[in-house]
Amino acid sequence: MNDDLISVAKILNFHGIKGEAKLGFSKGRENQTASLSRVFVKKNNQYKELNVSYVRFHKHFAIVKFKEFETVNDVEDFKGCDIFLPKTEVQENLDNDEYLISDLIGIEVYDEDGCCLGEVSQIGENAANNILSVKDNNGKEHLVPFVKDLVPVVDLKNKKIVVNNIEGLIS
Repeated sequence: MNDDLISVAKILNFHGIKGEAKLGFSKGRENQTASLSRVFVKKNNQYKELNVSYVRFHKHFAIVKFKEFETVNDVEDFKGCDIFLPKTEVQENLDNDEYLISDLIGIEVYDEDGCCLGEVSQIGENAANNILSVKDNNGKEHLVPFVKDLVPVVDLKNKKIVVNNIEGLIS
């Protein structure tokens, strides 16, 4: 089951005394978080299904009431646990030009002339954007800013990424 689930939030703490949970989630995912109805929480390598009564926002966090949580202690038992959704549900809510990291790892990277440069080994981020780490055939890692000007094509169906290999990017 865990290969079909994607982490989308984390239970940070309880909120108030009525069993509400304070969730941390990725910036820009407010709509997805607001529409939660059924999630899975992982504790001790076991998944437990939770049903959402309501979601509201306070500062930069989501306050969620799960039907299964009645008290502060119920939430406290799951403090620090990740919240998961089925991968297909997450994929349906992605915007254009948004991808799951797990879908990008291992994809081959080509230049605009069709020459294979290597494959995506990991995804990092900096303050401005995400970074593709491309491992070439010699095992050397190259960092490519994951922006449209440098990465014009991401073809998940054919497992292919095309980069504009400007001088010095991947040599």
